[in-house]
Amino acid sequence: MLAAESDLVFSTVSTRARLAGLRDEWDALVRAMPRPSPFLLHGWIEAWARHYVPDGDLRIQVAERGGKLVGAVPLYVRRRRGLRVAEFLGGDQAALADLLLSPHAPPGVASRLAAAAAAGDHDLADLFGLSAQSRLAAAVEPGSLKLIERVEAPVLDLDAGWDTAYQAKTSSKRRNLHRRRLRQLSELGRLAWRVARTADELGPALEDAFGVHDLRWRGRPDGSRFATPTGRRFHREAIAALAEQDIPRIVTLTLDGRPIAFHYYLAFAGRMYVHRLAFDPELARFSPGLLATLEAIRLAAGEGLQRVEYLGGDERYKLELSDRLEPLHQGLGLAGSARGRVAVAARLGTIVVRKRLKRSAALRRLYVDGLAPSRRLLASLRSGRWAG
Repeated sequence: MLAAESDLVFSTVSTRARLAGLRDEWDALVRAMPRPSPFLLHGWIEAWARHYVPDGDLRIQVAERGGKLVGAVPLYVRRRRGLRVAEFLGGDQAALADLLLSPHAPPGVASRLAAAAAAGDHDLADLFGLSAQSRLAAAVEPGSLKLIERVEAPVLDLDAGWDTAYQAKTSSKRRNLHRRRLRQLSELGRLAWRVARTADELGPALEDAFGVHDLRWRGRPDGSRFATPTGRRFHREAIAALAEQDIPRIVTLTLDGRPIAFHYYLAFAGRMYVHRLAFDPELARFSPGLLATLEAIRLAAGEGLQRVEYLGGDERYKLELSDRLEPLHQGLGLAGSARGRVAVAARLGTIVVRKRLKRSAALRRLYVDGLAPSRRLLASLRSGRWAG
């Protein structure tokens, strides 16, 4: 369905074929974001849609002027407990997702795109990854979308370089500990770093990362879906697409040629975006995951990246190596039905309870360790929901 005004045309992209046709202009909108998200780049979302979204379930709202793309809201609709839920492409992995807008878009484009997104054929919207300055949240009707802070998302500035930042953020005792851990690992065998950046390098490095990730999360709750069969197919395709723009990096630490830790990040818009990291738990006492992160940040600074976007929670090493928090939010609302309004209210209540649990160390341990077997059983029963 199309609506035209002067030379502006608004439409809904509902098929992967039409999404593919936006390739040439899409990434310019992503680069124009105040806080650009590599997880909205066309190669990434096209791969994600292919592996996670049935054709016809896309609901990408787009605005074109004179045949050129000037704005978009990258949504799809999926069924959840009998409800139709609008989410960002990428789901709960869509860090910093938002309304995309060209610097040359005419006034009113953002509000019309937001209205189109709100009026879609969904019961409610559940939008993860919004920043506090979200364009979409600012453009929708007041009160129609509730933002809840979900992820602390520490940020580290690298303007002065890695050495300066490292010296400023860590004590001499901590730096000595890092050196000692590296030395202790080297005493176990031949230690080496591998840095994958080209398509030919990234393919094998990604397979190694899947293996280390499996070791790290075996028997533990892992909601990332990174190394599921579908997750592997998606990442193989996505990393190959982004490698054409020199964006992905995988830093791997090996011991006698065996991968024991990796740090997978995206270099985009002058920033380092942390994506995935894991380590062999048998070597946890030597902190190989932290060492891989330190090496990855050092390399990122060396190539001129000026900011680290951790995009995750409040783990100690992130807080230690950061300047501030720039949290990510979950947007709930845009209810299109009475059932949707009830579901939004219930979901907001659940989130409040979970945040209280997170603040309790004892209850958090119960959730992570004590209830892990029960949650793994539930996850296996629901496995068809995400991946084969």
